[in-house]
Order: sequence, then structure tokens, then C-alpha cells
Amino acid sequence: MREVIDVEKLDPDFKYEIAKEPGGEMIMRCFACGTCSAGCPVREIDDGYNPRKIIRMALLGMKDKVLESDFIWQCAHCYQCHQRCPQDVRFTDIIGAMRSLAIKDAKKKGKRIKAPGYVFARSFMTCTELFGKVWEPALLPLFFLGTANLKGLIDYMPLGMKFFPKGKIRVIPPVPLVGTSSKVRNIKKRAEEANK
Repeated sequence: MREVIDVEKLDPDFKYEIAKEPGGEMIMRCFACGTCSAGCPVREIDDGYNPRKIIRMALLGMKDKVLESDFIWQCAHCYQCHQRCPQDVRFTDIIGAMRSLAIKDAKKKGKRIKAPGYVFARSFMTCTELFGKVWEPALLPLFFLGTANLKGLIDYMPLGMKFFPKGKIRVIPPVPLVGTSSKVRNIKKRAEEANK
């Protein structure tokens, strides 16, 4: 099904906003050849994910649609697109710029980002800050509660329970090495300050 674009909702300055963000400088070099999409491993498992389409939407000015989508949080950062692009567009870096803009936009509007990719990344960081590394019995509830998907949590419980007796998942949270959690928090704080 073809998507109808409402011209009234386009933001012609969106591509310039992306270009001003660190990593977004090369966005306007894209001529939509599709090499990025052809080599993308995420696209191989999800037909809805299309790097060429994301850049096209950004260049057209579909700001709200791009920043509120889950697409920008699905990139695996494998750099396949980056390596193959004949224009050196650096899609992976552009995704980083879009994510940064999405976070700033959500803060400005007082909205919560509900995209599962973002919620997962945030849950991952929370676990890392608390335990010094990922602890799945905390990660999955944080993720599923963050996406308001209690059914997902309940559906995954039987699988998780199989891992406990085999020692694949620890029942007791890992004790972070001395100072590990504070080091992770310091890294996060410095990254946030650098991103301002």
C-alpha cells in the first residue's frame, strides 16, 4: 500500500537539522541508490526496515514520522551500509544523529519515547549502571514494562525459567566489581555532557 504524504506536515529544514548533528553531515550526499538497503542484515529479517527509505523520508522533511518511528532504533550498527555506500553517506552515523534529535525532540515536547528499540537500549543502560553488566532477570522486566507489554513478559517467563536450573541465567544479581557501576555512570554522564 502506498503512503500518502501530507505536504503541510513536512519540515523542509529537517535535513539541515540532521546535518548539524555530529554524524549527520553527509545526509545530503544520498542519491537513493539503495546499496545500503541491499546489504543491510536488519532488512533481511524485517522487510519494513529500509535505510534508503529512512534517508528519503528525512530528506523530504518527514520529521515527526522519522523521529517517532522505531526504525531509527533498529539499526544494528554493523556498518555494512557505511562500507558499501558509493557516496560515503555514512548511514550508521546519520542514524546516531537522528537518535540524538529524537531524544532532544521528546524532551522538548515532554514526551516519552516508546519505540521498543529505544526502550531496550535504555533498559540495557539501567542494568549496566546498577550491576556493572547486564542481568537478564532485571533487563527483560524493565523492557517489557517500558513498552507496556505485560503479555510479552509473561510469554518469555517459561523460557527464562528453563535457563535458571542450567545456570545460563543467574538467580542472584551479579555483584559489580568494585567501582564498575560508578565507572559506567561516569561514562554515561560524560557522553551526555558531550552530546549537549
